[in-house]
Amino acid sequence: MNPKENYLHEFFRIFFANKQLVKRVFLVFAVIALVLPLMLKQSFDITAQVIVQSKKLSQGDATASLNQESASFIPPSLADMETESNILRSPALIRQTISQLREKGEYSPPVSTFNKLVAQPFKDYVTTPIREHVINPMRDALGLETDPVRDTQLDALAQKASDDLKIETLPGSNVISIIYSFPDPAQGTKFVAALLQNYLASRQELQSIDLPQSFYETKKLQYQVRLDGLEGNRLALLEGVGSADPREEITFRLNAINTEEQALNLYQDRLLQSKRWLDYLKTNLAAAKDAKLLSDFTFPYTFTTTIENVAFEDREVKQLGELLTSQISRYMTDLSVFQPSSEPMLLLREQITRNRGQFLKVVSNRIQERTADLAVVSSVIDQKTARIDQFKNRIHQLQETQSKLRQMDTEIEALHSAFSTYAQRFAESSTARSLDNDLSNARILSPPFEPTEAAFPKPMLIIPFGLLTGLLLAIAFVYVREFFDHRFKHPAQITHELGLPVLLVINDQNVDPINPHKNWTVPRFAHWVRN
Repeated sequence: MNPKENYLHEFFRIFFANKQLVKRVFLVFAVIALVLPLMLKQSFDITAQVIVQSKKLSQGDATASLNQESASFIPPSLADMETESNILRSPALIRQTISQLREKGEYSPPVSTFNKLVAQPFKDYVTTPIREHVINPMRDALGLETDPVRDTQLDALAQKASDDLKIETLPGSNVISIIYSFPDPAQGTKFVAALLQNYLASRQELQSIDLPQSFYETKKLQYQVRLDGLEGNRLALLEGVGSADPREEITFRLNAINTEEQALNLYQDRLLQSKRWLDYLKTNLAAAKDAKLLSDFTFPYTFTTTIENVAFEDREVKQLGELLTSQISRYMTDLSVFQPSSEPMLLLREQITRNRGQFLKVVSNRIQERTADLAVVSSVIDQKTARIDQFKNRIHQLQETQSKLRQMDTEIEALHSAFSTYAQRFAESSTARSLDNDLSNARILSPPFEPTEAAFPKPMLIIPFGLLTGLLLAIAFVYVREFFDHRFKHPAQITHELGLPVLLVINDQNVDPINPHKNWTVPRFAHWVRN
């Protein structure tokens, strides 16, 4: 072939030289493209979409209250969306959905003629009886666990549904797309709708912290027993110390101690003062008794008692002191007139001696009274000191009891809170399931609907592409045939291959027969195909 040859001319030369072969190959593929949409089984695409609004993170446990505040929500990540997709495509969820629909008689996919007449009956007839009557008895005889007889049809339907189910997350969004290919649009729509409902219920159970009612009842009984025991221990502790409220009694005892200590301080001051005065009186009384002269008639103490800034004098001592003073004054006056040995002076001296003895006797009695009063004050001080010690011991006992009660009250409050929470959750759990997944953070964005057109096959797509494919394959087949055909097709090949000049070219005189039939008729098309 001459490299300077026109390639377009060469293409048309090969095409028209083999037009009959091109025509026949094209017609074969054209027939296949026209028949193929009729032969293929129809399949409908049922679509739906689910939106995952957020990811739920529980902040509590089974003891938390069932409300919106017990969980927080954050935007889902790619891993979360993949997890949601895996939940949707899980085999257990698909099997559950198919089993529910089969029980209602709403799922019966068409099977091929071979599977319906040969494969499935043979499998059911051979596999199940062999397992039931041969394998299981042998395993039972050997003491092995027998294999359960499975529903093979359900397994096959679940596997087929899993293969026909396309679940993927739309790029850059929190929306999951579900596409299910099924021959029956009505049954396929029911399947997708039931699958979505089971998905919402399943993920709600996975994310929920609800527990069975029997658990709540058991926990309720346990907390009641525990609370009764703690309350009984608390009452026994209070009865043991003989107090209804240790805190109030401690306050009362502290006030009593303060009062007693103030009174004790006063009595101690009074005791100290009385001791000093008593020592002073005893010393002066002894000095007065030893005095011999009549001029020592005075006593350096007035026996005055001060109560609330009011002075009370001893009238008896005062009268005796004044009488004695007047007698001594008169004696001293008469002494300048009478002789000391005279009868009046002796009589007056005797009176002074008698009155002075009586005065000292009265003073001695007052000292005895003050001594007795000092003993009384000492006993009162001892009594108040013992009472204060008793109060302090009582306060110490009450403080120990209060510490134990505080620990017990903390545990009781915790149990009360937990018991209240369990009681609330027990009451709410019976109504939580009737909220229709209100607490779920996933929603059905686009529910499935029954399609009106089959997604496969599409004749308007298969026929044009089939015709174009047939034409391209026919041309390729012709070029392959031409490549392996080494015969001379035109004069230039002789010169190129043999190097000889071409002297004469004789054209073929056979003319293609004219189609005698009318246009756009079947005989004319058949004649065109043959020639």
